[in-house]
Amino acid sequence: MARRTNNNASRLHYGFAIGETIRLDRGMKNVILLIAVSMTWLGAAAASEKPNIVLIVADDLGFRELGCYGQKKIQTPRIDQLATEGMRFTRAYSGSPVCAPSRCVLMTGKHPGNAIVRNNRPMKPEGQHPIPSSEETIAELLQQEGYISGAFGKWGLGNIWSEGNPNKQGFETFFGYNCQSHAHSYYPAFLWSNEEKYPLNNDPPVPGHGGLSASADPNNPLSYNSFKGDDYASDHINDHALQFIRDHKDRPFFLYYPSLIPHVALHVPDEDLKLYLDEGWKDPPFTREGGYGYTPHFTPRAAYAAMITKLDTYVGRVLDLIEELDLADNTIVIFSSDNGTTHLKKEVDYDFFASVGELRGLKGQLWEGGIRVPQIVKWPGKVEAGSVTDQVTGFEDWLPTLLDLTSAEAAVPEGVNGISIAETLLENEEVKRGFLYREFQGYGGQQAVWLGNKWKGIRTDILKKNNKKPLKIELFDLESDPSESIDVAAANPEVVSDIEALMSSERTVSEEFGMGTLDEVTN
Repeated sequence: MARRTNNNASRLHYGFAIGETIRLDRGMKNVILLIAVSMTWLGAAAASEKPNIVLIVADDLGFRELGCYGQKKIQTPRIDQLATEGMRFTRAYSGSPVCAPSRCVLMTGKHPGNAIVRNNRPMKPEGQHPIPSSEETIAELLQQEGYISGAFGKWGLGNIWSEGNPNKQGFETFFGYNCQSHAHSYYPAFLWSNEEKYPLNNDPPVPGHGGLSASADPNNPLSYNSFKGDDYASDHINDHALQFIRDHKDRPFFLYYPSLIPHVALHVPDEDLKLYLDEGWKDPPFTREGGYGYTPHFTPRAAYAAMITKLDTYVGRVLDLIEELDLADNTIVIFSSDNGTTHLKKEVDYDFFASVGELRGLKGQLWEGGIRVPQIVKWPGKVEAGSVTDQVTGFEDWLPTLLDLTSAEAAVPEGVNGISIAETLLENEEVKRGFLYREFQGYGGQQAVWLGNKWKGIRTDILKKNNKKPLKIELFDLESDPSESIDVAAANPEVVSDIEALMSSERTVSEEFGMGTLDEVTN
């Protein structure tokens, strides 16, 4: 027997019966049209109320290389101003101690024990190991919330021909370097504009690596002229980032600005170098003797300082445009770095600049100096100006935090390891977290766990040949010993045991980025 529909009941709820032919008079049509237009307007209005997001990430900028973090020799007035107008973090950690895996953590919200990319790895014809289409990036998730997204600078998560192409990872616009190796030169032949080459006026292009000629006098500044170009790539990147803001000022936008600076090579225009040439620093030339390193420079200390000040200028231009367009009150500005200062001492004199201050370690290491980074957040009227927090936070936290701040916390995908620190930003209240986890396949293999603000356990030389189990864990009390100089593991066996358990449980084995003995004991 056919089932009868209770049309009367459905009329009471909907005003007409399901399956019943509806005849609308002109007045009813006008009402429905008005409702549709109103709903569209309300949806657009809701989207326009979402804050713009500007995420600026420096490249190899050390924890103490900004004035607001104690730097004495390098001028960074605009970023220092950003700190006075926002919140400064003292315990922020990048995703990894080197470029590509750090950016992978930032984009996906997964810590290095679960992230796809866990080390720098080149792929042909250019680029790095790609993040697959199955990964959901910050840009893709914000795109679903009505944002337009653009990336400007160094990508490093898959070349144009791979699934990692930024245009396939949620960014409608990409401009800059796809490949980290290509980004070793600030005077290349071209940049990428989405999937097209954007030519620069550098003929010939300046290599990222190269030495003085055999006949060159290393004490003659003219010998270094071949490492200067005409068309500075970072100027173009900044110009395109600013144009993106202008083009999308009337709708929510996500501007991801992974700058090259201050990653070597030491390339900076002469007009920017002038600021530091008269400082009187005893600055021996970097000649690339022995063939190790990037390109030579006659005044490496001045060049490095000038590059960071150049970055500061770029940041200032972004902030000025946001003010000019009356967007400041509805724009979240985040500034950080992808890892600590480079370990290439002859090129970057980190002792002279006190680049990591009291911290131990440099780029490539899970010691604090390699992974603790400056981090500043400004959101007028929401984030307290001039505030400072010791909230322990990592790059993986930005995905859930930004979705939380844009009222899209329900969109956080499963498998994300980060936590929202929205309460820290909006209320200056510490968000409790159980731990922060890091591992890194490079530089001998390393693993680290932070418990609260106090404890840090670290393993090094995991991939060392003939390494015997169990792997040694060193323990440090960062509250009393931020320089990680006193191993207190023997006096705190229960803490070490807890950390060892997390080092096992908080990771999956990666076929592409193996960790030797560690993979054998992973649960």
